[in-house]
Order: sequence, then structure tokens, then C-alpha cells
Amino acid sequence: MQRSGQVVLVLVALAVATATAAAAVPGERVLVVEDAETGQQYLTVPVEDGSTVALEYTHSVEQSRVYDGYTVRGDRLEMTRMEFESYGWGLPAGANVTEENGTFVYDPPGNTTRLTVAPGRVAGHELHVDGATYDLVAVSDAESVDVHLVHRTLLTETLHSIYG
Repeated sequence: MQRSGQVVLVLVALAVATATAAAAVPGERVLVVEDAETGQQYLTVPVEDGSTVALEYTHSVEQSRVYDGYTVRGDRLEMTRMEFESYGWGLPAGANVTEENGTFVYDPPGNTTRLTVAPGRVAGHELHVDGATYDLVAVSDAESVDVHLVHRTLLTETLHSIYG
């Protein structure tokens, strides 16, 4: 009986050591879309430095397309491009813009760690990540979401793949 107790103790120690090592091993970086109130994750998309992330929607007053483009830089989303088709409430009337095929374009200053978005059924908010498009209205049932970056360790990736 004493020998089986030692075996169990060794196995427990190995399990703890393995879990500790897995928790320390860097995994992937993901863009997370989660409910702004509850934190429930709706979407996780792998990203890396230089990945492009964008919000695209129809402006509620102007009824014209708006595109807010970001580039992943470390743990931040750097705003690198804004496109809009007309000036209106909330759009940068004083910005130094260029015009490309009838669309106003500029490189806005700033970066952030978190975007809060209220996806609207009329606005039709879409999230673009490295060429893939996600319907934020459908994903969130038009509830407000936070969009941010997370570094996952090997342990959290493993647990996420098992438990979702």
C-alpha cells in the first residue's frame, strides 16, 4: 500500500509540474470579441504583429460606409486607416484627408487596447480580421461588445480546445 501511495504522489507531482510548465509556455495571440457586460466570448481569432483588424458599418445619420482600420502592434490595436464617404456627426471634419475613388481616407493618430462597439442592425457592423469577415450583429445578437487582444499560454489554449 505504501508503494502505491508513492506512485500516486509522483504522478500528482508530475501533473502539477506539467501544468506549471504549460502555463508558462507562450501560446498564440488572439483577438477576442466578448459581451461588454458579461464577458461571454463570442469570437476568438488568431492574430500576430501586423495583422489587420477593421470595423465596417453604415453611418446611422449619413447612411454611408465607414471603415476603421487597425494594425496589431504588440498588445495594442493601432488605428492606421479610416475611410468614409461623407462628413457627418462623429466623422473627422477637420482631418487632413485624401480622396480615393470618391472616398475620404486618412491615417488617424492613436492606438488602444480595447474597442467597445455597439453593433447595430441598421448599421450592419462587420469585423474584418486578415481577410476574414464576421457579422458582429449576428455574433452578438446586437449587444455591445469589447474587442481586444489576449495572449494565451499553452495551458489556456489546451483548455480552450477541450472545453471551448
